[in-house]
Amino acid sequence: MRILEVRRLGVISYTEGLEIQKALVEQRKAGAIPDQLLLLEHPPVITLGVKSRNDRSHIIASPDLLASEGVEVFETGRGGDVTYHGPGQLVGYPIIDLKPDRCDVHQYVRDLEEVMIRMAAAFGVEAGRIPGLTGAWVGNEKLAAIGVRIARWVTSHGFAFNVNTALNHFDLIVPCGITDKGITSLAKLVGKEIPMAEVEEVAVVSFRQVFV
Repeated sequence: MRILEVRRLGVISYTEGLEIQKALVEQRKAGAIPDQLLLLEHPPVITLGVKSRNDRSHIIASPDLLASEGVEVFETGRGGDVTYHGPGQLVGYPIIDLKPDRCDVHQYVRDLEEVMIRMAAAFGVEAGRIPGLTGAWVGNEKLAAIGVRIARWVTSHGFAFNVNTALNHFDLIVPCGITDKGITSLAKLVGKEIPMAEVEEVAVVSFRQVFV
């Protein structure tokens, strides 16, 4: 059985999150630590994946508006397009070694989607997939986004699950470059705010069910 160590980091900057991941990835590659699951929140930040690193057309807001809203912009090494992180959104960074039996990038993404779907189900929300797109969806609205990086079969980056997220901040961008779909949150779907600690517990259980 795989060993999974869970780290709850609270609210940390995107830069700090990258630095922590970088260090843990190297330790995991060296076999110095077991698989990790980092759970955290970020201050408001727009991140550009490798698809959009040199193209900011999916950021709708002007630099002045972003500054007034206190939203940073960060280029990152994960897959995917542009996305938003902010308070009330549970971010999960799995640092896991996919060797020897999980060396399939597409299956890894599907497995992360399964974690998100199980998390939603724990709160009475039926989420699913949309063919050709990643993430967990409720109807035509995205509840959770996924963007991963895999180096020598050790994963980093991961998922962002909208819990009590300020959904108006998604109006600053074209989320994931998709123009004809919406964004939703757990709070919107169930009609009340959900304590983040409660969602973290569900995330750990769901992740263990799929990966351990």
